[in-house]
This record gives sequence, C-alpha cells and structure tokens, in this order.
Amino acid sequence: MKYTRTLLLAVLLVLLAACTQPKPSTVGSDAGIEKRIEQLLSRMTLAEKIGQMNQVSAGGEVSNYAEALRNGQIGSILNEVDPVKINEFQRICVEESRLGIPLLVGRDVIHGFHTIFPIPLGLAATFDPALVEQGARIAAVEATGQGVRWTFSPMLDIARDPRWGRMAEGSGEDVYLDARMAEAMVRGYQGEALDANALAACIKHFVGYGAAEGGRDYNSTFLTERQLRNVYLPPFEAAVKAGALTLMTSFNDNDGVPSTGNTFILKDVLRDEWGFDGLVVTDWNSMGEMIPHGFGTDRKDVACKAVNAGVDMDMMTFGFISHLEELVASGQVKESAIDEAVRRILRVKLLLGLFEHPYVDVDAGQAVQYAESHLDAARRTAEESAILLKNDGILPLKAGQVGTILVTGPMADAPHDQLGTWSFDGEKAHTVTPLQALKERFPGQVNYVPYGYSRERRTRFDDIVAAARRADVVLVFLGEEAILSGEAHCLADLNLIGTQSELLVALKAAGKPVVATVMAGRPLTIERDLPNCRAMLYAFHPGTMGGPALVNLLFGDVNPSGKTPVTFLRTVGQVPMYYSHTMTGRPYNNETLLADIEPEAGQTSLGNTSYYLDYGARPLFPFGYGLSYTTFDYSDIALDKEAYPQDGTIRLTFSLANTGAYDGTEVVQVYIRDLVGSITRPVKELKYFERVPLKAGEKRTLEVQIPVSELAFFGLDGVTKVEPGGFQLWVAGDSASGQPVSFQVL
Repeated sequence: MKYTRTLLLAVLLVLLAACTQPKPSTVGSDAGIEKRIEQLLSRMTLAEKIGQMNQVSAGGEVSNYAEALRNGQIGSILNEVDPVKINEFQRICVEESRLGIPLLVGRDVIHGFHTIFPIPLGLAATFDPALVEQGARIAAVEATGQGVRWTFSPMLDIARDPRWGRMAEGSGEDVYLDARMAEAMVRGYQGEALDANALAACIKHFVGYGAAEGGRDYNSTFLTERQLRNVYLPPFEAAVKAGALTLMTSFNDNDGVPSTGNTFILKDVLRDEWGFDGLVVTDWNSMGEMIPHGFGTDRKDVACKAVNAGVDMDMMTFGFISHLEELVASGQVKESAIDEAVRRILRVKLLLGLFEHPYVDVDAGQAVQYAESHLDAARRTAEESAILLKNDGILPLKAGQVGTILVTGPMADAPHDQLGTWSFDGEKAHTVTPLQALKERFPGQVNYVPYGYSRERRTRFDDIVAAARRADVVLVFLGEEAILSGEAHCLADLNLIGTQSELLVALKAAGKPVVATVMAGRPLTIERDLPNCRAMLYAFHPGTMGGPALVNLLFGDVNPSGKTPVTFLRTVGQVPMYYSHTMTGRPYNNETLLADIEPEAGQTSLGNTSYYLDYGARPLFPFGYGLSYTTFDYSDIALDKEAYPQDGTIRLTFSLANTGAYDGTEVVQVYIRDLVGSITRPVKELKYFERVPLKAGEKRTLEVQIPVSELAFFGLDGVTKVEPGGFQLWVAGDSASGQPVSFQVL
C-alpha cells in the first residue's frame, strides 16, 4: 500500500512538472536567452519597460532622439536606412543608456531592398517558393548590410477584390498558395540561422484586412469565425510555424472590433492556440485609429485596450509611452502584462544577436548592394512571374527576322513605375527598363515614340500611329503607374487608364503586328484590349530587372511559365469573383445572356441559375492560368486507392508530356473538392503545386502525395477536422481545366 502511494505521488509530480514547463518557443528561444531576459527584466524600471514598447519613425538628425534613447524611452525605430546614423543610434543605446539595450531598426522591405524584385503578387505568380525564398534572402542581406534588422513583410491578407490597392502587396486569392509563399518569405528573411544577416519577418495584417468592404483601404470587414479559420487565418498559422519572429495588427475592424484591440484573435488564437511568443506590433497609429473607429474615447483608453488585448509595441501612436504608467498605477493594466510584452521584445533582440553585434560594417554593407548575383536572381524571378495571356503564334519573336521595332506605351521607359509599390530604396539609376534592354540588344533597330496618358497628348498619339506604319513590329508597354496601387490606392474603375485602349485600337488599324505587355499592381479588366493585340504578356510590376526579363520572354530566350495568382475579371462589376467559391443551390450552367433574350419573353424563376445577364458567371482568366510557347498534355491520371483513412496519404500518379516544339515549364496544380460537408464547401481548393520543366517532346510520370489531413476544415461543430465522405480531385494547368477523379475518406 505504501509502495502504491509512493508510485502515485511520483506520477503526480511528473505530471505536475510537465504541466508547469513553459511551452516550446515558436520563435526559437532557448534557456540561455530566457535567463538573460529575466535578468534584464529584473533590473528595469517600469518607465524603461514601457520605453521598450515604444516605436518611433526616424527623421532628421540623430540628436533629435538622443535624450530619449539615453533614457530608455525608445525600443525601436523605423524608416532610417543610413548605416552611419543607425550605428550612432545604437551607440547611444548600448553605451550611454543605463541598461545598454540595443534598438530594433525596422523598414518596409516588401519585395527587395535596393535590388527590387517583382511585387508580391508577381512573386506569387511564379508558383516557385524556392525562388521567392531566395529573393527574400537577398533582400535580407542587402537590408541588414545597412543596419535594418526588421521588415514589415510578408503580407498574408487573402485578397479577392482587385479594387483594393494592397492586393499588390500579397499573394492573391488562394489560401494554400498564400501559405506556401508565407513560409518561403519567412525562411528567406530570417535565414536558416538567426545570424547577422537575419531580417526579422513581420507577418501582417492580422487579420482579415484583405476583405475590406468595397475594396476601400482601412474599411470594415464582416467575417465570421468560420471564414477566419478556413480562409484568412491559415496563412498566418503557417508563417508562425515557420518561425516568424513578429506579427502586425491590421487597421480594419472585423464585426465591430478593431484588430489592435481584439482579444480573441491576439490572445485566444495567436497566443493560446498557436503558442506564438513573438513580438506583436501595431500598424502605423492603428492603436490611435481605434478612436475614430469609435472603439475608444481617447489615447489613454485605446492604449489600455490594446495592451490588454495582447499588443507589445506601439508604432507611432505614443499611447503606451504617454499613458501606461498611470494605467498600471490605477490598476487598469497589470504590470505583469507589461513584463510579458517586454519579454517578447527582448527575446527578438536577443535572437537577432543585437546585444552582441549592435553595429553594422558600413563598407561591407555597401559592397553587397546590387550584387551581380542579386540582379541575376531579380531577372530570373521577373521572367518566372510574367504571365502569357494571349498568343496567336507571333511569339516568340525571332531576333533575326525583325527589322524596325517600334517601342511605345507609358511603361516602356518608366523606371520608377516598373519598381512598383513599396520600393522605397530601389533606385531608378539601377533599374533597367524594356526600352533600355531593347536598345542594348537591337542597336539601330529600335524607334521609340513616347506616350502620355492624357488626351492632351493627342499629337504625340498620332505620331505613334504614323511610326507604327513604318515598323515591322510594335511592342507596346501598357499598365498603371506604381502610385495607382498599394496602400490607400484603391480604384473603382479597373480599365487601362487614359487613352491606352484607344492607342491599341489605332495601332492595330496601322496594320502591323502588335504585341502588348502590361505592367500593373493588380489584375486589370483587359477584355476589351485583347482583340487589339496579337499577344499579351502580363507582368505585375517586375522590379529592377523587369526590362531584360520581358525582352528575354518576348524573344524566346525564356519560355513564359507564370500563372495567375488571382482571378482576372471581365468587368469590375463581377467583384468579388474567385475560383474557390461555394456552390449555390442553382449553379451556373450556360444561361442565356441579355443579348439573346427575346423582348417579349416573360420572367420565371423556373430553370434560372446564378449568373449575370450581361456577363455570365465566368471570369476572363481563371486562377492558375498562363500560356506557354509549348503545350502540355496530362494523361494516365490515377489514385492508389478508392478510399483513404483520415490519417492516410493520397498518392496521385499521372503522366505529363511536353507536346510542343519548345522546352518549357508547366506549373502542375492539384485541386480537391469535398462534395458534402457539415457546411457548404468550395467547388475546388488548391492542395498542391509543382513546377515541372520538360524538354520538347519529353514525357514524365509524376507522383504527388497529399496528406488526408490537408482536407480538414472548421466545420459546423466548431472543430477543425476531416469529415468523411466523397471527394473529387483534379490535376491540371489551371483551376478551370481537367477531369475529376473520385475517392472516399473513411
């Protein structure tokens, strides 16, 4: 009996020890770092703790911030990229402040630092996480070389409304693609080890921001918990599991609760469910903006709500530094909440090695900017990101068979616009435009006639048409200026602006082959433009090396392989339209359009389905679409079983053949549909993709493995799990192609 009691006591002690052990860190901390955090924290005054929670935007001279830095009132600065100034900031913090805690220096490094890669929507069009990871690593090397150690990227907002300008900054409409790009960018920024070139990733905007009502930035969202868990949260969870060090709250309120004061998403989901112990920062003044939201009375009130909801650092509201001491004194905020926030901030600084290496080698940092290998990677990424939307056979152009080349259009020689949104540190002098690349490749053959957007430039417009008649081929570069996309740059009209569409009509009438290339920050409504060119390449603002990349594609040095990361609409009135919608009770089945309806016809509800009388129900181009100079054939599609257990793995085999005359790369895509669920399920969901290069005439047998657990969703019972039943699977080159095969989950 005594032995039994002793054994039970031992078991209870083991269980108690297991329960009281801290959860494993999601950001990779260890016991040594945690000990240093506690030692520092024990020495800090309340004012010094609050100082670590204060982030300010640098501007002007270092002396403007010196006193606050010495007094420990600033934990982070952003928007300073001068390494000399950054070193001086760090010197004051490390050598002149009481505790010697270094700064965390942040910057919007979104798609490159100096060497600018395609905008994130273009990165997603590559369907190439390895290449995207390489680009993020290059951005990290360049940024950390200047003293920047924190980027506010990647943006993981699912976006299904191209009116929203910030669609440019994310990976588009699909949950699976967004999650894979999230993991790649986190790995690229932070590196395999958190060394001197590690750039802390900040996953944003948490959460639902991409669903802003009406496509207007900062607007409200109305997403249910089920939508959040099935669509908007998974990319963030993937990034947390990939080791993202920081996270940013979003501007929007969802269902009436601003994200910066939302305890459910910041504590219940992020901290308690996912175990995230990284740093949470507000977006720029998003804490202060809870006042105009009507969620708080004043800056003190919203500071209280934000810190109690789980925010660790305030970006540019100055609410924490101004009011947290009195909020702690009044008992409205517990000092233990302040301690937790400071632990997270110190953890990131220690993981990045800032205490040991606060300074940057200015000369070494300068030497890595615009390295040849960086420019080469930027060019290859731009090549993979461009999407061939139309080709009647004119492409690729044969270099030896073209004489005079007319180059025109607003994007032909627009280095700043080519860089796209959020390219603060990219420089026009290093940007190679299509015109520059063409002149270098075809000296003496290029006739460039500039184009202006406005009708006031009509004289020049006529000159362009006259020049087209004298040319052998017309290369027209269209699109939108960088300033028309990105944050706070939303549009209600998505047609090509100005007289660009008229220009295409006139150029076609000139009788010479017209090849159009569109550079933009979103999918524009280009249906009316396609008949007026023989081929069209679409490049989401392609960055520093966009010019050489596009010329290589046009002349066949590279075969296009980009795929649409978002649905292209026929008209803006179709918003929102995305491939993974749920099925209605009356799905579309080739309804009669308005033009075909008899004037005397009566109206009845019998036989009608869900569509537009004037535009039907299909997009211009589906998600995952993109042509090549060759053709691909899928055959022998088979599953290894007819039914799978819930802990099993789906094994798909198929043959893929390059049936054309050019070597090329196909982006293989696997979609799955859950036919019946406790809630209505999407008609298709991407569950796998792979870039497969094939020589002309080559055929390969491929195998894809998909864990059945990938089919889980947040159902009617509030639990995320796989529900048994019937499923369909497609393997194809886009979301609208292929024939389904069926299987069961037991």
